[in-house]
Amino acid sequence: MTESDTTLRDRLVDAGVALLAAEGPQALTLREIARRAGVSHGAPRRHFPTHRELLSAIARRGFAELAARTESTLAREAAAGPRARVAALARTYVEFALDSPGMYELMFRHDLLESGHLGLRETSLPLFALLTELVGRAAPEAEARLVAGALWANLHGLAQLWRWRSLQLAVGEADFGPLLDAVLLAHLGPGDDR
Repeated sequence: MTESDTTLRDRLVDAGVALLAAEGPQALTLREIARRAGVSHGAPRRHFPTHRELLSAIARRGFAELAARTESTLAREAAAGPRARVAALARTYVEFALDSPGMYELMFRHDLLESGHLGLRETSLPLFALLTELVGRAAPEAEARLVAGALWANLHGLAQLWRWRSLQLAVGEADFGPLLDAVLLAHLGPGDDR
């Protein structure tokens, strides 16, 4: 692949990321991404044979950003105990969802993505493996993979319902922190290193 091909691929993904942030996943048509990248509507097909592959490349950027945030969070929490590290990771996840709602939605829409292409699985699955590892350390008696899956689902629901303002109405909280604490307590128990 030539440098100009790589540059065009990057421009198309950049345009998709910007469009996603501005208008959400429903706006991610090939034609609109091409228009915003300043190329013909057929140009994306030379680099992304299917619409799903382009969406997957865009989602990969989101997983890379979430991974970078996670790495930064865990580096800051290196001296903390396992439960505190899970709590920090959970907060980072919810904050990412609230900061980048369009990207967050696209990242988990496997009905729209080609997760086996463009390294998407290689970017997303290590995040779940990390959560599973930390849950295993925080709750050694638990089936870590299942608890991590349930915790992830709960965090996902918390983020979505918070973004839609449903939880604020239901529980009367202005900060999602107490709800996050309740989620962690439900899945990990009280623990020693809160």
